[in-house]
Amino acid sequence: MKLKQLVFRFLLVLILMLTVLVIWQWPLVNYGLMQLRGQLEVVRKAVPLEVFLALQTTTHDQKEKIKVIQEARTFAFDRLGILPSENYTTLFDQQGQPSMYVVTACAPYAFQPRMWHFPVVGSFPYKGFFEKNKALAEAKKIKEEEGLEVSVRTAGGWSTLGWFKDPVLSNMLNRSEGDLANLIIHELTHGTLFVKDSVTFNENLASFIGDQGALLFLEEKYGKGAAEAEAYAAKLADETIFKSFMLRAAQSLDSLYTSFASEADSLKLQMKEEKIAKIQTAFDTLNFQSTVYEGYFDDFTPNNTYFMSMLRYNGQKVLLEEEWLTNYQGDLAAYLAALKKKYPSM
Repeated sequence: MKLKQLVFRFLLVLILMLTVLVIWQWPLVNYGLMQLRGQLEVVRKAVPLEVFLALQTTTHDQKEKIKVIQEARTFAFDRLGILPSENYTTLFDQQGQPSMYVVTACAPYAFQPRMWHFPVVGSFPYKGFFEKNKALAEAKKIKEEEGLEVSVRTAGGWSTLGWFKDPVLSNMLNRSEGDLANLIIHELTHGTLFVKDSVTFNENLASFIGDQGALLFLEEKYGKGAAEAEAYAAKLADETIFKSFMLRAAQSLDSLYTSFASEADSLKLQMKEEKIAKIQTAFDTLNFQSTVYEGYFDDFTPNNTYFMSMLRYNGQKVLLEEEWLTNYQGDLAAYLAALKKKYPSM
């Protein structure tokens, strides 16, 4: 009888503690449940690629892009040493609509990102939502209550780091062959190596492996020097010019921010706007091989979240490339294998 009473009291205390914890962390718990529902909805509605390929409504171009995804997966597993998984063997039909909205925020006069903290997976400088209205509400709240600059963007893809089987999103099939292979390799890299609380390193590494892996994929598929590989290499060259300029622009802005002392916010804002206007004007002097970046700033003016994103995804890529070329003679598989040994936590 006493043992039963002890067990009952223990369970009662445990329930009370869990109840208090849920109440205390309700916003986080509520967000977690909301994201879980959204992710499960995507997983539930995703169909095997074989089923999608057999549909009468599936176009020839879509079938060709599915083939690219299957080839890129095999290439990533067999040639790059990316951990095999069942990711991207199913497809979720987005009906032409975005599936994920990402909120980012940053201090107005410093490249200090707003961080969101989550149990187990760590801290992130962005927060995802499956519902646009909730993303916009979060952005509005942060802007009004914390005085930060915010942005809301759509996500072309994401990795659940092994928690779920990541599906192909139907909008991915609108990408070119090289871009599609890049995206698949990028996201698969996250599932292979992801260092907790090191988002900048993780994103830079995935971007680097995605860029170089997609080029190797095309060279192996069509031959080195083939038109398909050369066209993608030219695209990467344009991206390098673009991103190098943006990183220099971010450094220029950072220098401006660190020079601020006791200036009034109105003066800081004026100086910041003038600096960004100069960046936009200087951008028009860049020489690209294609017209992809023509009129790039016609429809928007970048804020700090934009430049923070550039730093987050590209700020360390030059260092990664130098390490890859110097220590591993351009062997991407050997480089990734060494990094997996260096960061065995995954």
